Amino acid sequence: MSLQFRLASRNLFHDRLRFIATIIGIIFSIVLVTVQMGLYVGFRRMVTTMIDHSPAELWVMPVGTKCFEDPSLLDERQRFRALAVPGVAEATPLVIGYAQWRLPQGTTTPVFVVGSELRGLGLHPWNVVEGRLDDLSVPGAVAIDQTYFERLGITGPEQAAELRDRKVQVMAVTKGIRSFTTTPYVFTDVERARNFTGIAPNKASYLLVKLAPGADLWTVQQAVRDSLGNVEVLTAAEFRNRSRSFWLFGTGAGAALFAGALLGLIVGTVIVAQTLYSSTKDHINEFATLRAIGSTSRYIYTVIIWQALLSAVVGFAGAAGIGKIVAAATAESALPVIMTPALTVALFVLTLTMCVGSAIAAIVKVMRIDPTLVFSR
Repeated sequence: MSLQFRLASRNLFHDRLRFIATIIGIIFSIVLVTVQMGLYVGFRRMVTTMIDHSPAELWVMPVGTKCFEDPSLLDERQRFRALAVPGVAEATPLVIGYAQWRLPQGTTTPVFVVGSELRGLGLHPWNVVEGRLDDLSVPGAVAIDQTYFERLGITGPEQAAELRDRKVQVMAVTKGIRSFTTTPYVFTDVERARNFTGIAPNKASYLLVKLAPGADLWTVQQAVRDSLGNVEVLTAAEFRNRSRSFWLFGTGAGAALFAGALLGLIVGTVIVAQTLYSSTKDHINEFATLRAIGSTSRYIYTVIIWQALLSAVVGFAGAAGIGKIVAAATAESALPVIMTPALTVALFVLTLTMCVGSAIAAIVKVMRIDPTLVFSR
């Protein structure tokens, strides 16, 4: 252990109240940034949850479709033209749209219906905890998430309800399929979805395309686009990026979250700079002594930087613990705070950068000390 490190640690831990105040300031700033960035990551992930869980490699959609929840229509007969394209193994319709769910007390609430074929390629409910996917083949069967039981007036599986004045029965229950718009998802068969949303039998919202083994994605994409004409054909990655761009920047929701994270970063940097500056200022006489006995500027720089790094490590450890608690507490909410390994590493680097950057103000103050100050005490 170097002499600079021992001096920095003793200097930092000597006044425990000052040290605690410094760590609390760092923890507060990092938790603020963590929550804002976690909300941003959670929102970014939730807006593409349906695309992420679809096995489709290509999405065929009407021109101008902005995101998955944009219920536009195309002619389902184009499905057969898509199937004729070399390299296409499957093409199946997907129907989405809004409908009114009637509660037991007679009022209604909007739901978002997702309908696809129950066999083969399709957007099926996942994380099914009660019932089976095959149970959706029962007439009037639907699947909902247990998160929305109270919202939809449901207490468990096999309970009956009304959807667009048609009798339905909850035959499958999922866990964790939540909508960032808070509108519950209702999964069902494609024909039933048309009835619930009022869509004509020959219409669909999307065509989901799966490629044959060995087929080139870009080549098939261009061929399907040329064959179908006035439609858009996007890869899953392209559709995912389009949906994220729309919700994150087109609506202003993502920009608000990003602005909050940036504000948290600014506030956090100010807090850390102030606490580290005050801590260094309180030990100004000790640094004056070091200069008086001939310590080099580099030596003093190293001591202060070590103090900042130690504060960063201890502060980040506390902030990371609080961040995990917040993430666990919001895991079942409409917009959870998500902590990914990459975000954790980024926040750790950010903490180090903030603390070292904030230490610069303290270094400037220390290097302006008159060494003779120590002899006037």
